[in-house]
Amino acid sequence: KEIAAVDQALKEFKTDALTHIQRVGFLRYNPFADTGGDQSFCLSLLDGQDNGIVLSSLHSREQTRIYAKQISHGKSSGYTLSKEERVVIQNATTTI
Repeated sequence: KEIAAVDQALKEFKTDALTHIQRVGFLRYNPFADTGGDQSFCLSLLDGQDNGIVLSSLHSREQTRIYAKQISHGKSSGYTLSKEERVVIQNATTTI
């Protein structure tokens, strides 16, 4: 009985763990030729089923803009992904 209970608890833990952030991708880059340094970035935070978000920060001399896009099964939900956003999602999903 105890082994069956532990086995059931382990199965529940594994299922629950799929919904926690497990896969992270990060990239610093320079999107503008007229600024110095890699001050912009993309960050993807995904769970075990490749669901989550990708955050992008675009830094220029005048301002910094931050964008968030929902990710479902490794793909954007309704928004076009930039090249850098696709890279961080791919990096996050292939490192496990």
